[in-house]
Amino acid sequence: MLLQRILTALVLIPLVVLGILRLPTPYVALILAVVILVGAWEWSRLAGWTSLAARSAYLLLVALLLGSGWALLRTGPAPLWPTVGAALWWLLVLLILARYRPGAGAGSPPLKGVAGVLVLVPAWFSLVAVHGAGGNGPRLMLFLMVLIWVADTCAYFSGRRFGRIRLAPSISPGKTREGVYGALAGAALCGLLLQWLLAAEAGDLPLLIGFCLLLALVSVIGDLFESLMKRQAGLKDSGRLLPGHGGMLDRIDSLTAAAPLYLLGLQLLGAGR
Repeated sequence: MLLQRILTALVLIPLVVLGILRLPTPYVALILAVVILVGAWEWSRLAGWTSLAARSAYLLLVALLLGSGWALLRTGPAPLWPTVGAALWWLLVLLILARYRPGAGAGSPPLKGVAGVLVLVPAWFSLVAVHGAGGNGPRLMLFLMVLIWVADTCAYFSGRRFGRIRLAPSISPGKTREGVYGALAGAALCGLLLQWLLAAEAGDLPLLIGFCLLLALVSVIGDLFESLMKRQAGLKDSGRLLPGHGGMLDRIDSLTAAAPLYLLGLQLLGAGR
């Protein structure tokens, strides 16, 4: 499994990096839309819809919302309200995860479908907005991807080596607190890179490191929320699209939570407009 993960990453990472740095924002938006729609298709299964008609209708709804998001971005810099709304949504998710108990009601497919929209659409909107935020936008978007990759990798290896205390055994038994500590350590190092990208003063470094730590913690929430959805659906992976990684949602779950907060932070720092 580890070998499959590494081989898949070796193929995908160069393509992602080149795409982010070389393609114009409309093309990046289109590719990301495909990624999100694949994720929406997988989410419809996790939500409990089984008929082709219901899952197709959900896919169409998400596509229409992405189109609306693109129209909004075409009018000028990304407004604050979508990212603030998304931040509040992930705060609610944190409360849901904290209060979850095995055997609790799983929720209806429409309710889970709404949750999927709130997970996927703001993530797409935020990534596209960051990429289109001036000449530094592609590098800022790539930074977020690097932060997520570093945090996930550090969490994986530190969890395997030092993992003792389960983080959320009723949701995802394989995740440990030690893995989260590893993710935070990796995210802290990424703060140095963010300082360079933003050409920030040395005195701003503690703030930027704190921002990266917050992004890493929120990415864990995204990972756990998808794990909860899979557990309630009785599935190990959201799909089989990516060898060694599972489905598309299994690869972007951390990113979906971190992206809106990242855009909001850049907007507040004056770098996302």
